Amino acid sequence: MTRRRLATCLLGVLLVACSPAPKEVVAGFRPLKAPPGQAAPTLHAAPTLPVASTIAPSPVPEATLPAPTREWPQPGMYGVPSPAATPIPSPVPPIGFNPDDVNVVLIGADLNTTDGSRTDVIIIASIRPGTGDVVLVSVPRDLYVYLPGYTMQRINTAWIYGEKYGYPGGGFGMLRDAILYNLGIPVQNYVRVDMSGFRRQINNLGGIDVLVACPYTDWRLRSTSAPVEDEESWVLFTVPTGKIHMNGDYALWYARSRARSSDFDRARRQHEVLRGIYRQALRLEMIPRLPELYGDLTEILATDLSLGELVSLAPMANQLEPSRIRSRFIGRDQVTAWRIPLSGAQVLVPKPAEIESLFAEAYAAPVLDPLVPTQPEITVQIVNQSRHPDWDLLAAERLTYAGFQTVIADDEPQSGSVSQVVELDQSADVASQRVLQAVGLTGQQLMIAPDSLSPFQFRLVIGANYRPCFNPTEG
Repeated sequence: MTRRRLATCLLGVLLVACSPAPKEVVAGFRPLKAPPGQAAPTLHAAPTLPVASTIAPSPVPEATLPAPTREWPQPGMYGVPSPAATPIPSPVPPIGFNPDDVNVVLIGADLNTTDGSRTDVIIIASIRPGTGDVVLVSVPRDLYVYLPGYTMQRINTAWIYGEKYGYPGGGFGMLRDAILYNLGIPVQNYVRVDMSGFRRQINNLGGIDVLVACPYTDWRLRSTSAPVEDEESWVLFTVPTGKIHMNGDYALWYARSRARSSDFDRARRQHEVLRGIYRQALRLEMIPRLPELYGDLTEILATDLSLGELVSLAPMANQLEPSRIRSRFIGRDQVTAWRIPLSGAQVLVPKPAEIESLFAEAYAAPVLDPLVPTQPEITVQIVNQSRHPDWDLLAAERLTYAGFQTVIADDEPQSGSVSQVVELDQSADVASQRVLQAVGLTGQQLMIAPDSLSPFQFRLVIGANYRPCFNPTEG
């Protein structure tokens, strides 16, 4: 294993916001009916999928990480499944990663169950030393895919069937191959986090500060000791917008709740929690303490990474800027909601072209001008004139998602200020639309005011009309 890969393995452990959603607590408990007028997912007729004429994968380009070149196992080779509800799709051509890139799948599941629980949280962390960034892609648990050697099923069942039917590599082997077959991403390692371990890890950090972009209301237990089957144990709880400090119970509830929302919204909240964990781990300088913490870590997670692999280049993880962690989501735009005719189960069928477009943007290498030796990243100064104390932090987080550096100014709020983006460096004009889109503004809110003395390319003025809530799983 290379030194760069060792560093990326450490990062995989630090990004442990893989919180599960036990059905008996959230998904299965409905103390009251859904609020009137709440929209249900749009259902469509059975989608037409490209049928595989052969189940051999496409050739792997030289620049990609090693990927299977064998024939894929035929349906029913492992287990005796019912006939597939849709045709088996062709394998997706592997994405062209660089040889030093490493993909780690972060999994949230209840490790204490006896049936090998479903992996209801799946986040693929692609660590790319050559470009100095990390791409986090959330995969919805209900994505309806081909499990190699079995049949069409939800992706969150891959671990169960891989273990149950003796698939090569067990549960991880089938999940790894399902990701490669259906999404084209070769995964090398996994980190699997337990619900109770997640809670304890947050508490070990002293809690975390989560930047909540959108207020969220859902059912929550009055206390951790309250019986989940008792309707009186539950109360509607609202998380306000802003910087919210959360202990382990709070963060776990926030990251897994979905009774009054959707898995897409839950994915957004999981990334908010994940970033809060990473910021707190860096703030407390936890990385150098990894050897003494390793025993505790192995009690709350399962992984195929050794202590030696994690420790070798721990200091490198400290160099990762938040703007270099890019969150992406297989969201509503990339799937079709569909109900399986015989079982009535609701699943999400991938839209291959839309997912390919999402990944093309997510994994695109930065375009550098060979005539310019050093090219600074785009930096946006944020001036909060809104009188809302945390809106500058929320705007900075949105810009961070889009890959921009940010600096928050200490200006006093001014009444009547309106939101706008000020372009200070006209050489950065090509990025203006990206900045506007990242913070939810339009071209009408762009002002050109060149300032050759400013160290920033753009200034974002946050006025009272700013709307911090945004949904990164759409558009």
